[in-house]
Amino acid sequence: MSSHNQSLHSKLSIGGLLVTLGIIYGDIGTSPLYVMKAIIGIHAISRDVVLGGISCIFWTLTLQTTIKYVIITLSADNHGEGGIFALFALVKRTKIKWLIVPAIIGGSALLADGIITPPISVSSAVEGLRNFNPEINTIPIVIGILILLFTIQQFGSKLVGKFFAPMMLIWFAMLGILGTIQILNDFSVFHAINPYYAYELLKIHPEGFFVLGAVFLCTTGAEALYSDMGHCGRKNIRVSWIFVKVMLLLNYFGQGAYLINHEGSTLSELGGKGGNPFYLIMAEWFLPIGIVIATMAAVIASQALISGSFTLINEAMRLNFWPKVKIKYPTEVKGQLYIPSINWLLLLGCIGIVLYFEESSNMEHAYGLAIILCMIMTTILLNFYLIMKRVKLYFIIPLITLYLAIEFSFLYANIVKFLHGGFVTLIIAIGLIKVMATWYLAKQISKIYTKIVKIDDYKKVLAELSVDLSIPKYATHLVYMTNSNRSDEIEEKVMYSILQKRPKRADLYWFIHVNILSEPYKKEYKVTEIIKDDLYRIDFNLGFREPTKINLMFKQVIKEMVDRGEVDITSRYESLSKNHIIGDFKFVLSEKFLSNDGDLTFFEKVVMNTYFIMKKLSLSEEKGFGLDSSSVKIEQFPLVLHPPEKIEMKRIENHSHL
Repeated sequence: MSSHNQSLHSKLSIGGLLVTLGIIYGDIGTSPLYVMKAIIGIHAISRDVVLGGISCIFWTLTLQTTIKYVIITLSADNHGEGGIFALFALVKRTKIKWLIVPAIIGGSALLADGIITPPISVSSAVEGLRNFNPEINTIPIVIGILILLFTIQQFGSKLVGKFFAPMMLIWFAMLGILGTIQILNDFSVFHAINPYYAYELLKIHPEGFFVLGAVFLCTTGAEALYSDMGHCGRKNIRVSWIFVKVMLLLNYFGQGAYLINHEGSTLSELGGKGGNPFYLIMAEWFLPIGIVIATMAAVIASQALISGSFTLINEAMRLNFWPKVKIKYPTEVKGQLYIPSINWLLLLGCIGIVLYFEESSNMEHAYGLAIILCMIMTTILLNFYLIMKRVKLYFIIPLITLYLAIEFSFLYANIVKFLHGGFVTLIIAIGLIKVMATWYLAKQISKIYTKIVKIDDYKKVLAELSVDLSIPKYATHLVYMTNSNRSDEIEEKVMYSILQKRPKRADLYWFIHVNILSEPYKKEYKVTEIIKDDLYRIDFNLGFREPTKINLMFKQVIKEMVDRGEVDITSRYESLSKNHIIGDFKFVLSEKFLSNDGDLTFFEKVVMNTYFIMKKLSLSEEKGFGLDSSSVKIEQFPLVLHPPEKIEMKRIENHSHL
């Protein structure tokens, strides 16, 4: 990585701040488009309700977004990387196994939220056109914008960030200016800073406590903010958030001032069918400009969740939560990647949401229920992170209790949304949870019941096989991938492949093990000489965000070993050896299938059968490891789980005489 890109990633810079505006804040930055509209709803405007709503927003952005995420949670970085899976990778060191549950639930909920965020943001902005044409059908426009947004993802978030940054700067400046103009007409709106009004709102609002479901919409982008830390760096996020928060609050307070001055009216009376305080505070001459800027900002709003989704899936694969899929790295910038399959699946999901709900007001009912689950799971993991860091309990207990109380209050308030559309995102989240849980459990089952043998027991026969000219040479270099963590052990199936399935004579045998580390960025390797000039093992220690380009890495290791005089890779065929011709490399990969010989429980059968179905749909092993398919041999091995130790059979004696 270049020093420039590293600086952008980890240090405070003007460039970093601008890119941060373009990538990180789209979701939370466009919340003024729909939050106050959702709080007021169809009811007559009341001064106390407006002040209560603004007060709730102010304290939610302060307690939830600023203190919990920007100050505390951003400190829980894994070598510069953030997000719920990065946090899980940190707390995994505690060896508490059940922490995998909040990790999977939280990751799935965040991915589900990524399907609802783009439609609601874009729809809210585009519906501003109804100020000019109340009957306009916005659905085709919204879908067209979404298609364009997802199409440009392949160019990388660096390019996207540079393109989006100036627009988001304009957007936030517009928010602040529009809000300030209205505040100048009524400074009494600042009474909302008093938390008493937030408390009163829950008593006087027609929807009572459930109004918190609308309030929560102002902080839904906080989790994406944490997930995208690896793209922009903690310092850039913290500094830029000061500007963002001020602009957001100015706009919210400005909307409040406008609404207070129109007490007794309804939003539909003030602005027709699509009455929205955000557009009502604009001067008539500025309205077309405001709609264009809002639409651009809404497009950008989707970026945080999209880039965050790519990051999550990449981490999930490395942590054995997700099937292998193709990953592209459009830029040299650390942490920036593109996953085509996820990109197009998200697009299809977004289009489905738009067609199902049609209106942004309908989408509000589905929005927030999934992401609050993610926030709760983050709080649970954060608790164990603070314990791991030896933070005093007198600080941890009140802090975690406070945030669990806040978040469970939001969860309860959002429950009412379930029947009105919240079930959509929950169904998506449950589907994702099933995929992650199944993949993880299947890997664990397979690992537990894979038979391991000692290499020492096979050293003699391997050394003899290597020089046995009666057996045709299979390859000069024969390479096997192994999951065995110990260098003196190997899967029984590997030895079966070499010695029994079809004896495979090779000049040199190589065992390669890939160990995924809990830190994101590291590339190390270790070479173990098991039999000199015959058998070597290479252990690659890779960070959970590093691409597993085993083919390239292996060749580099071989070159370094040759340069150090540790191994001779020239062909041992006499005619080729004297001309210093490098021998061929052959990779043998095992493809498991479920054997009928195993004594599986019903649950294990369901898990393993589902796993093998998903495996067929995922990226193949050779592509996942970056291997050249022309040099790869796929062998099928039965995966026998719980094989019966002894089968009771009765022999029938043959008493007949010849």
